[in-house]
Amino acid sequence: MIRSPNSPLKSIQNPSKNSTEKPSKGPSGFRSRQHSMMMSGEKARNFKQTMRNLGQYLREYRFQIWIVIFFAILSTTASIVGPKILGKATTSLFEGIITELNGTGTIDFGYIGLIVVVTLLLYAISMLFAYIQGWIMAKVSTIVAYKFRRDISQKINRLPLKYFDNTTQGEVLSRLTNDVDTVNQTLSQSMSQIITSVVTVIGVLVMMFTINWIMTLASLIIIPLSMVFISFIIKKSQKYFKQQQDELGHVNGHVEEMYGGHVVVKAFNGEERSIQEFDKHNNSLYGVMWKSQFLSGLMMPLMRFIGNLGYVAVVILGGWLASIGSISVGDIQAFIQYVRSFTQPMSQLANISNVLQQTAAAAERVFEFLSEEEETPDTPNPIKVPEVMGEVEFQHVHFGYTPDKIIIKDFSAKANPGQKIAIVGPTGAGKTTMVKLLMRFYDLNEGAILVEGHNITEFTRRDLRSMFGMVLQDTWLYNDTIMENIRYGKPDATDEEVIAAATAAHVDHFIHTLPGGYQMVLNEETTNLSQGQMQLLTIARAILANPKILILDEATSSVDTRTEILIQKAMDKLMENRTSFVIAHRLSTIRDADLILVMCDGDIIEQGSHEELLAKKGFYADIYNSQFEHIPLLSINQK
Repeated sequence: MIRSPNSPLKSIQNPSKNSTEKPSKGPSGFRSRQHSMMMSGEKARNFKQTMRNLGQYLREYRFQIWIVIFFAILSTTASIVGPKILGKATTSLFEGIITELNGTGTIDFGYIGLIVVVTLLLYAISMLFAYIQGWIMAKVSTIVAYKFRRDISQKINRLPLKYFDNTTQGEVLSRLTNDVDTVNQTLSQSMSQIITSVVTVIGVLVMMFTINWIMTLASLIIIPLSMVFISFIIKKSQKYFKQQQDELGHVNGHVEEMYGGHVVVKAFNGEERSIQEFDKHNNSLYGVMWKSQFLSGLMMPLMRFIGNLGYVAVVILGGWLASIGSISVGDIQAFIQYVRSFTQPMSQLANISNVLQQTAAAAERVFEFLSEEEETPDTPNPIKVPEVMGEVEFQHVHFGYTPDKIIIKDFSAKANPGQKIAIVGPTGAGKTTMVKLLMRFYDLNEGAILVEGHNITEFTRRDLRSMFGMVLQDTWLYNDTIMENIRYGKPDATDEEVIAAATAAHVDHFIHTLPGGYQMVLNEETTNLSQGQMQLLTIARAILANPKILILDEATSSVDTRTEILIQKAMDKLMENRTSFVIAHRLSTIRDADLILVMCDGDIIEQGSHEELLAKKGFYADIYNSQFEHIPLLSINQK
């Protein structure tokens, strides 16, 4: 990948693929740090704190939420008053029928009709207010989801690369998509329902007391019984909701990993292993999902059963009270409606409690990610170098990806402005690690790296990386035109400058042979280009960036010999008067280097020019001769 000096994005690269330079991860079984951490604690670690953090996100919209509460009260009040008013129509109709039968009066249809009209009007007003509160909450939830995604995206750019060494892309994507969507749906659908249910329970309770306090107390017997069942189910199901979100992240991570490397999977007949690994994750997800859904599914039947007990109590007690003349028929009808209106929101609250558990689990994962340790902050007083000449010095550098395993033990070297420095050595020697330290993708354990005589920690990361142009062995292109992919090295470059850079990289010819030329859109997996063509485009991008210091990590490893010669000529021209660090396994590409550093096990064991190192007949000479004369490579121990 090329480091763009003007790009606001930070490069997310794993450590070198050398076995001693990074933690291992297998294509069929990626284990993240989150996996072990989450599986060790099945329950949400802090439900209250998670809700408190979510409340902080909602605090900015408290005015809108108060409006929702206000409209919820109006809407609920209108619907609550309806049954009592309708009960008067029932009483009037009942009394009218009795007086007609006795021949002492008639049914007052005018009065009953007025009551029906008023009731319908109240229900219409209730529906209107419910619509308004739903519209407001939908907007608030969407904004909160937007802020979540924005904060996660910004957090990604502040995380150190060591976080991504131990975390799958699918894990991060799951938080950005699944977890945020879960919170969004809860806020848009359940928040107003919670408010409405609470207001309904309180309002209905008041109306029930105005009708008959004895029947009301009898109805309230169901509440403690409901709370016992709800508490029990919540306690049992919470851990499964948390695990459900975790396992969903593992499934996404595996699918993303396998899809990204599907060519390698097929080439090594790894389909069966991939399916087995997927089945393992999928079975784990299935196990916790059906448990969480089964337990949450018990809520509504239990609440319905308990609610029916309330109906039985009301019917028996109401019949007795009516027989002694303590309550009217209309009031019994209204009270039965209120009991239903009382048990229904109770059931809704019980059901919403399950949703809140899933929301808490999702929100907790988001907040865990947002609270991850970030990169060491840039210095508050960064220095500015008027002109970058290209002087770079490593002073007794010690580094390890983990503190207990130091892989760069005592690295010291100096590159003068305009020099071409080649770094060679066997796989795992620490070559790529050195240039990543130079770009400050990782901070040192000991020692210092100086650029223009200043410690790299004295620069902001943005200023430091703007001095470099970087071409890695692993190419990175994105879903856009070829023109824009090259322009990524210099966003304000003109089309003419892009074409000139492509010409210098000997890529202009093959671009014209492609359908659409510079306007051809690369697909998401860049499968419509060969690996060599992709490498050429990244080199063109580096040429366009025109940096003061170059880092070339096996930049010509994916091209044929003829193209390599052409690129080498272009690179020689590009490296004129620029400090260049070249990592290479093919020693034919660095014979003209001003200084060659030979690394082994994190140390410099030889240094000098090509001729000087050959004359020493040491480790470098063995490597060189093995490539050109097929002489077996002697190990460092034999020397």
